[in-house]
Amino acid sequence: MSRYDTEQPERADLDDLSGPAVVMFGTNWCGHCVGAERYLGPALAEHPEVPVYAVEDGKGRRLGRSYRVKLWPTVIFLRDGEEVDRVVRPTGRAEIDQALASITGGAEG
Repeated sequence: MSRYDTEQPERADLDDLSGPAVVMFGTNWCGHCVGAERYLGPALAEHPEVPVYAVEDGKGRRLGRSYRVKLWPTVIFLRDGEEVDRVVRPTGRAEIDQALASITGGAEG
């Protein structure tokens, strides 16, 4: 299971990334986050080359606000620091695989 880290990267550092990356917003106690892990974990494991930042979100957390996160989990798919896609409260693999393909240049899973 992903653990949402209380330490947050700076938005400028994420904006400066090269290549694909994933930023997941949620909390370790969120039922939706725990439920989505059954789809996120295997999908992300198929792309070990893609860095994943699992970031704890909540009141007073600026990084989530900068991405306009409103529900957990929200998964932001970046390429070269730019948001290419996002998935909010995933209910299956297809939408995650499609978003990963959009940042890795691969075919949909």
